[in-house]
Order: sequence, then structure tokens, then C-alpha cells
Amino acid sequence: MIRWVLAIFLLLTVFSGLLPFLGRLGLGRLPGDIPFKLLGQPFCLPFGSTVLWSAVAFGIAELVALSCLFCS
Repeated sequence: MIRWVLAIFLLLTVFSGLLPFLGRLGLGRLPGDIPFKLLGQPFCLPFGSTVLWSAVAFGIAELVALSCLFCS
């Protein structure tokens, strides 16, 4: 689980250039997200969003595991 949290955190940090588009989806505005400017460039450390998206990904993975037709 911790690998998923780290992977999603890194993914969200890398795509911070898409922050204006992702801001319409709620990224960067949750409690725990830290927006800041560095050299005039907006950045966001999405701690709160990481937890939320990790929980969503975990829930989807659990649903897929429960409904797996090819599992033994």
C-alpha cells in the first residue's frame, strides 16, 4: 500500500504543470495540499489529494479483485 501512495504522490507531483486543468477537478484545493510559488512558477505538494486518490485506487483494486472471474 505504501508503494501505491508513493507512486501516486510522485505522479501528481510530476504533473503539477497540469495544475490549472487539474484544479478544476479539485486537485490542490483539498486540506493537506500545499500550494506555493517558486521562482514565479506555481507548484503544489498534493498530500491530501494523494491520500484521496490512493483510497479511490485501493477501492477500485478491491472491487476488481472481488469480481475477478479468472482467479483461482
